[in-house]
Amino acid sequence: MKKNNLNLRKLIILLATAFFLLILSFLVLIQYLLKPVSNQVTEPVRFVIPKGQAISIIGQRLQEEGLIKNALVFRMVTSYNDLSSKIQAGSFDLSPNLSTYEIANHLTIGTQDTWITILEGWRVEEIAESLSSQDLDSFDQAEFIQLAKESEGMLFPDTYLIPREMSTKNIHSMLVNTFERKIIQGLAQEITDSDRDFDDVLIMASLVEREARNYDQMRKVAGILWNRIDLGMALQVDATLQYVSGYSSLQNTWWAPPTSQQKQLDSSFNTYLHPGLPPSPIANPGYDAIKATLLPQESDDLYYIHANNGNMYTAKTLDQHNSNINKYLR
Repeated sequence: MKKNNLNLRKLIILLATAFFLLILSFLVLIQYLLKPVSNQVTEPVRFVIPKGQAISIIGQRLQEEGLIKNALVFRMVTSYNDLSSKIQAGSFDLSPNLSTYEIANHLTIGTQDTWITILEGWRVEEIAESLSSQDLDSFDQAEFIQLAKESEGMLFPDTYLIPREMSTKNIHSMLVNTFERKIIQGLAQEITDSDRDFDDVLIMASLVEREARNYDQMRKVAGILWNRIDLGMALQVDATLQYVSGYSSLQNTWWAPPTSQQKQLDSSFNTYLHPGLPPSPIANPGYDAIKATLLPQESDDLYYIHANNGNMYTAKTLDQHNSNINKYLR
């Protein structure tokens, strides 16, 4: 009996020792994995975190780029220290001589960039106002407007990650270069197949962007406005009056509904008085508006209205158009 107890006691001691050694080994391993990848390499690496990227993916990318030793340990560190929800989107200068905790903590502060969003249909001044409200070190609103006035229509609406120190000139170039890549190259086949001059397409797309609410509506509006161009009719697009009228301090917007007096404005942008397209784009259209203008919906319609219910109603004749107005707008 005593021998059995002795054996049991030895087994318990053996198991306890093995368990202790296992825990100790695990702690030593974790401690090793928390340490920097290299104490000698101090050169920073630019690491960019897109918006909404999962912590698991961030950790895996950090490991793949040689900035941490283990992605799972990175997740443990962020979870234990309550950093997961604090990690920012942006770009960071990291180096392999930082520990996993230091890297995780660094990702919660000190991003080198700021995210900006340029909305479809904004004019140059609206883009400049938005950029000036961002945390950009070198942005000059007046300089941007001066640079961009000749680029109206080609400042591509999108979400951008911009280095805080980027110059005004480089920001302008970035927007134009994105237009070149996504429109001139991205819609190259549609542009080639179109029988319209692309300068005219861009002007028309800026009108379509302001006049329609989704891609299907854009195709309908584009088709109607092209029909008017082909027939020599005045476009009668309110957005062109809004463009030439400029900022309304009364309504605090660049796009205030035009008055009947404004329809008599002596301007080449007044599409109520002057048939044909205005001389240049009135805003910066997005991808859908430009594609819709290149691929308009064919019909015999010449008129359209936007009803209060959000729907758009088209008509072939003025009588039908007036009927739609009486039915849906009054």
